[in-house]
Amino acid sequence: MTTTAKILVTGGTGKTGRRVAQRLREVGVPVRVASRSAAVPFDWADRSTWTSALRGVEAAYLAYAPDLAAPGAPETIDAFTRQAARAGVRRLVLLSGRGEEEARACERIVQDAGPAWTVLRASWFCQNFSEDYLLDPVRGGVVVLPTGDVPEPFVDADDIADVAVAALTGDGHHGRVYELTGPRALTFGQAIGEIAAATGREIRFMQVPLQAYTGELARQGVPSEVVELLGYLFGTVLDGRNAVPADGVRQALGRDPRDFAAYARATAATGAWTATEAS
Repeated sequence: MTTTAKILVTGGTGKTGRRVAQRLREVGVPVRVASRSAAVPFDWADRSTWTSALRGVEAAYLAYAPDLAAPGAPETIDAFTRQAARAGVRRLVLLSGRGEEEARACERIVQDAGPAWTVLRASWFCQNFSEDYLLDPVRGGVVVLPTGDVPEPFVDADDIADVAVAALTGDGHHGRVYELTGPRALTFGQAIGEIAAATGREIRFMQVPLQAYTGELARQGVPSEVVELLGYLFGTVLDGRNAVPADGVRQALGRDPRDFAAYARATAATGAWTATEAS
């Protein structure tokens, strides 16, 4: 593939997509950022937007929202990859979830679609603590979650983006399933402890029952599909099945993944976790 090829980045304003798009631009690869607000609008739920988004594209990064384990995801991924193949897309890189058995159907669809493929099975993102729903609790000094002593090898979104770009633009990644994790596993309480150490603040971690957690989210007006997804992740995926770190980053890039402590120090230095009044 030459550097003049257009690459479609779905989820182009999200945690991994915007990093992928930025890296591609930095190496001179023309990028089409796919989002509902983009110059060429794209919406997974609106198939009428797919044709324009795929026009002239030779490779695509697939970051499906809300999650590959969500109801209807396989049907959408199947329809999109079929259309992508007909449009001349020659390479697909799918962001998947590590330990999400329901996402395997989507992986198989991409693998059978025709274009060259790479699957990125990622563990829980470090950036969920700084760019998602856990940001405000960290700022407030109290993080309440329905998880206890089960460790998770949190992966940095920058590592995911680096692997995605390598698979989108380089050789040797076709037919590979990369399990992307950090170099060590931490419990959520330990992760909060490392964030506290990096910020020099006291940040408490509290464990609550899953039903109480999802019930409180619903009472706060969190959309039902988000509540269901978080219930699935905390109640099913975070059961220890992903506790052992994998070497997918090293397989793809020839280097070690970023450690959570390094992520915490770098993020703290940006001021992202500046304290606010706890609610």
